[in-house]
Amino acid sequence: MAEKFDVAVIGSGPGGYAASIRCAQKGGTVAIIEKGDIGGVCLNCGCIPSKTLLASAHIFNLAKNAGAMGIDIDNPRVNWPKVQSRKKAVIAGFRKGLAGLIASNKIKIFQGAGIITAKNKIAVQGDTLAEIEAAKIIIATGSVSIEIPFVPFDGEKIISSTEALSLNKIPKSMIIIGGGVIGCEMACVYSSVGTKVTIIEALERILPLEDEWVGQLLAREFKKSGIDVIAGKKVTGSEKTGSQVKLSLEDGTAIEAEKVLVCVGRKAFCDSQTVKNLSLQMNGSAIKVNEKMETSVAGVYAIGDAVGTTYLAHGAFFEAEVAAENTMGKEARIGDYSLVPRAVYTFPEVASVGKNESKCKESGIDYTVGRAFFRANGRSIAHNETVGEVRVVRDKKTDKVLGVVMVGAGVTEMIAAARALIGSKEKIGEISFAHPTVSEVLKEALEDAFGTGLHTPSKA
Repeated sequence: MAEKFDVAVIGSGPGGYAASIRCAQKGGTVAIIEKGDIGGVCLNCGCIPSKTLLASAHIFNLAKNAGAMGIDIDNPRVNWPKVQSRKKAVIAGFRKGLAGLIASNKIKIFQGAGIITAKNKIAVQGDTLAEIEAAKIIIATGSVSIEIPFVPFDGEKIISSTEALSLNKIPKSMIIIGGGVIGCEMACVYSSVGTKVTIIEALERILPLEDEWVGQLLAREFKKSGIDVIAGKKVTGSEKTGSQVKLSLEDGTAIEAEKVLVCVGRKAFCDSQTVKNLSLQMNGSAIKVNEKMETSVAGVYAIGDAVGTTYLAHGAFFEAEVAAENTMGKEARIGDYSLVPRAVYTFPEVASVGKNESKCKESGIDYTVGRAFFRANGRSIAHNETVGEVRVVRDKKTDKVLGVVMVGAGVTEMIAAARALIGSKEKIGEISFAHPTVSEVLKEALEDAFGTGLHTPSKA
């Protein structure tokens, strides 16, 4: 006999668990169906493990450069097995905590693949078969890595980001196909610990969704750290040659490495049976939804990577709130996606929110840009982290702040404060920033956008 719930959520990633908890808080009886480990891709083979490896790489970089700070550390080295053990422990701790959080909200977890057989019915296919009936359903089934047909994954020499996070030893060389967020972050991890890394990006620059100056600055810093960037060239084929993989490029050249990491993006996932059984309307591999996050079937919602919007954990949180409100009988609509911050945890970091210069140009907006540099910031100089700048985009007509783009150490921690200023006309002179702090670079850039920067050379 089927168990009955007010809401059933398929997938326990950031969107899935957030939606389930919010529904439970609002008084609903809730079930989560998860075919893998609790926490989905983000916790188990995405956000958390990648940032844990990046943290270890960062500490190693600090140790290698400690002499510049007057600290002598002889021959620092990486203990890769310990790095991987720590990563596993971090994941296990979060997984245990999340399971406890879900249980504390009296949400029942079903282990297995959730297949929607009818509008209000789900078949759970796992070690133990189960049937669920739910008044409302939220699909949060995530995404999968995109595979290049002529560079197919084998899990050993040609790998996805999942395998890249769990290599049992540091490779001598690695080619990363794709200079987006994942590719650039993995380049920083492996280059820091001694791998010779080459990024191949088909478009004209790495991080192509950000402004041109961002990709150029990052490529310059990558070169200093030994990462080669080949931009504007496509890979046309692959061949395994003993212990190496040789890639052919469109200009007739070839390049070899011990590992090839394919990072050309992710695509939304929803099982074909569910799509067929519900006759769901799709946008390619993504589920089509309206501004309420409702699919083409009334009472069935979809969020997160499954709808192919941001491919960000906090983007999924954003959508989960809306879906949960609507499943529980309230009215909610999704807001402006440009206000979901974008963060890249490279060395240096990249973060942005709102409209950047490229988007303003596309929209025909008459704008001006305020700039401030980390090399002029007291705390940044003290920490020997002076690379990068902050740019603030202001609408000349309305005087409102439209967007903020940052490149520098720690900017992913500053971007939320920048988000709070989007749409504001305030010249922030009344806001006191602690001194010396890195966040003063944000204040300087904002004041410069309004022509009131105290530490910016006069433009008169």
